[in-house]
Amino acid sequence: MQRIVFTVTNQLNYDQRMIRICTSLAQAGYRVTLVGVNKGGEPLTQQPFRQKRLSCMFKKGILFYAAYNIRLFFYLLFKPCDVLCCIDLDTMLPVFFSGRLRGKKLVYDAHEYFSQQKEIVTRPGVYRVWYWIERTFVPKFKNGYTVSYSIAAAFEKLYKVQYEVVMNCTLLKPLVLPDNREKGILYQGAVNEARGLEQLIPAMKQIDACLYIYGDGNFMTQCRKLIIDNGLEQKVFLKGKVLPAVLEDITAHTWLGINLVENNGLNQYYSLANKFFDYMHHALPQVSMDFPEYRKINNEFEVALLIEDTSEQKIVNAVNQIMEDDAFYLKLQQQCIQAREVYCWQNEEKKLLSFYNGLTHKKRQS
Repeated sequence: MQRIVFTVTNQLNYDQRMIRICTSLAQAGYRVTLVGVNKGGEPLTQQPFRQKRLSCMFKKGILFYAAYNIRLFFYLLFKPCDVLCCIDLDTMLPVFFSGRLRGKKLVYDAHEYFSQQKEIVTRPGVYRVWYWIERTFVPKFKNGYTVSYSIAAAFEKLYKVQYEVVMNCTLLKPLVLPDNREKGILYQGAVNEARGLEQLIPAMKQIDACLYIYGDGNFMTQCRKLIIDNGLEQKVFLKGKVLPAVLEDITAHTWLGINLVENNGLNQYYSLANKFFDYMHHALPQVSMDFPEYRKINNEFEVALLIEDTSEQKIVNAVNQIMEDDAFYLKLQQQCIQAREVYCWQNEEKKLLSFYNGLTHKKRQS
């Protein structure tokens, strides 16, 4: 029974991708531990795998990363395991050095093209640090997987690693369409820079619906200011984080999903977000981006109205087109119902299990 340890820098209750991955592996017979940050104030949600939260005296910035990485290194140095898997670059160093010292198999799960995030590429000093980590250590992780074919191709070109692709697809469940969905607009996920919120919020002045934003991140303060500055306190609502099961029910009863990403950094351009599939699985038409990964799926199943950029008027036109054209809305909804049978976690899970089953039969590779 192989023992796998996954490492993240977030709160464990809200990471839907890691909950899916760890649950699938645990149900397949692996002994799985997910390690994250203890930010206090909230008990862990019970899961079919082990969870461990490490306390850190700093909450953000370089001091947080330094302190948490040191704490994580010493934890991993003595944690019984066969495989160590870092999620993104921010836990790569403790996984690499503890794994090398102990002779363990190393895996990189790239949820993002981390060094190419807008909040990194627009800050030269920060970019140099993360890009150095990426170009130095990613080539040493020969075993890995990521969320989109575009990121996998970039890694192969730059770092000569051939990573599998395990998309962020939602678990397929029976679909029940509510009789009276509220004609509201849903944004779910990280409330961060480069998610189009700077344009979406003022765009709501020209849209006859309410916007509900579920999530948290580094753009929350700016969102509050945008809502006040545009006089949208009764139309745009910041709902904060909710547990995945609660969010699932909210999504099922909403009318339109929003998945905006600014074309500012390859991470955004190559993205394939959780929310894209969450909306699809609840037969929720959406406004999304005309970027390679979304375009590829939308050409197969037209589940979204794609826009080229996040300009305010493009958002307004797209949302109003879906709102005003009932036939178009029903077409997108029916396409979602077909697409969810193909783009579901049950299919991605097979690739995940194949990867780890193959890994256990390999000789140790970094």
